[in-house]
Amino acid sequence: MSHKPFLFFGTPYVARDTLAHLVAQGYTPLAVVSSPDAPKGRGMTLTPSETKAWALEHTLPVLTPEKIDEAFIAEIKEYGAEYALVVAYGKILPQALIDAFPLGVLNIHYSLLPKYRGASPVEGALLNGETVTGVAIQQMVYALDAGDVLASVEVPIEPTETTRELRPRLVSIGAELLTDILPSFEDGSIEAVPQDHTLATHTKKIKKEMGELSLNGDPLENWNRYRAYAESPGTYFFVEKNDVKIRVKIRSARYDYEQGIFIPTLVVPEGKNETEFNILERSGWKPV
Repeated sequence: MSHKPFLFFGTPYVARDTLAHLVAQGYTPLAVVSSPDAPKGRGMTLTPSETKAWALEHTLPVLTPEKIDEAFIAEIKEYGAEYALVVAYGKILPQALIDAFPLGVLNIHYSLLPKYRGASPVEGALLNGETVTGVAIQQMVYALDAGDVLASVEVPIEPTETTRELRPRLVSIGAELLTDILPSFEDGSIEAVPQDHTLATHTKKIKKEMGELSLNGDPLENWNRYRAYAESPGTYFFVEKNDVKIRVKIRSARYDYEQGIFIPTLVVPEGKNETEFNILERSGWKPV
């Protein structure tokens, strides 16, 4: 079965895994657009994104523009793609780029739009203790996650799930949903549903300091913060002993729903090795 030509925009592993599913289902893009190589690791070595690395391994052309300007849009038009697919690309697409594709641009968003628009929808759902989230495929417009929705699916959130488990699950569901609707999108038979913008909620780009919690704080809020930031940037708290204050990273934790207690089970005190939390307590450090 022949498909209309398209381009794929994406950067982190969520985009890589979606691209891999597309190719496996016979949807191979003319080219892949990803963020430029970025310094990583202790040596700050320039490293390609997960999506770029996968694309090169599978002999797909890759573009990594520093910025989306007129020259880049002209280069994009040379491919003659009918549409583009965007998954966690990392840059806002200007209207001129969206207009470069006759059928427009589709985006996978990991929430039930219009709820949790923005940069961190998976984290937002966990942070607020949601029991249900989902995946939506929207027709992109030059406004934050405000495009018409072509398809969506609800996904229950397990009580113990963190971003480490939930995000890959949503990525897999989203990739399958995308390939399911592409035939009807390409032939124009799919109906897009406008979002109710009055119901929109927004999430922000995550910063490291958002992972700080206090063990003296609300236990359920701590649990949800741990779940939301378990993958990145991680959560931490501070302890004090003899007027010395140190940061303690939480590697794993659980929540006792019967007693309403948040329990870090494995932690890493700054400058020390990984340790069980009860050992830390016995050492005399007090949470602050």
